Amino acid sequence: MTLWLVRVAWATLPITAGPAAGDALADWSTPPRTLAEVLLWAAWVVSLVALLAPHPIGLTTVRVVGSTFPALALVVVVTATADGARAAVALVATLVAGLLAVAVPAVSYACANGIAYGDERRYPLRTPPVLWLGLLPVAPLLVAAGIATGPLLLADGRIVVGIAALVVGVLVAVLAARSLHSLSTRWAVLVPAGLVVVDAMTLADPVLFLRERIQSLRAMTRGAPRPTDAVDLRLGARSGSVAMTLDRPTELVRVRRGRDRAGVQHVPALCFATVYTSELLATAAARRIRVNV
Repeated sequence: MTLWLVRVAWATLPITAGPAAGDALADWSTPPRTLAEVLLWAAWVVSLVALLAPHPIGLTTVRVVGSTFPALALVVVVTATADGARAAVALVATLVAGLLAVAVPAVSYACANGIAYGDERRYPLRTPPVLWLGLLPVAPLLVAAGIATGPLLLADGRIVVGIAALVVGVLVAVLAARSLHSLSTRWAVLVPAGLVVVDAMTLADPVLFLRERIQSLRAMTRGAPRPTDAVDLRLGARSGSVAMTLDRPTELVRVRRGRDRAGVQHVPALCFATVYTSELLATAAARRIRVNV
């Protein structure tokens, strides 16, 4: 139901935000106005398709567009390039739709399981909170600006500046999109053999923890200490924390900063943070993984 709420909010944007966008573009010359309209419609359609047919690439797309549309609506309000009432409605509508698309766990959960194989169940890992202070607010805008700025300048007849903006913009957009997409492919995956942790931000390769080797899997209450000698993969996230204890140390390769890009460790326990933790534990118990309440 939550996912459908996001879809409905997004599907209504042409009605709630479209008039303000039309007002804002009314004074533009024909070529850039037409291109801007095409870009806005394309972004909306692609994002709606991504919500209706969930996929990790679609999640990255939704995060980019869902962050960009409210920013555009805010510009329209601040610059008074549209009717005041229409601009206010557009701002509220895009804020609600964008916030739902970016922040609701149901979206990332559906997109993660859009490519699940067979009996897999994928649970997205929580986004490191520190990224909200830098990458997450800025990267989507860099992607959108990198894609749109060059073509709009070219459409306006500014050839030299447009070509330069196009070359630089594509490079910036690709780098920012890659960084965002790395957040869309971080999962704890329940598979028939046990549990796999997939996280390129902390692990050089996905690691399978066999069901027979998992001594306990439990939710960590707020303030609860992590298991002794546990490796913490949460990157600062606390909500949805899970502690996993193994019957013997398991080898994994950690991603490190600095000269040594990776390091082999043998860990007896680890912590990670996911969405829908209670469902993960219930499903794990049904698959005969030892779960402690």
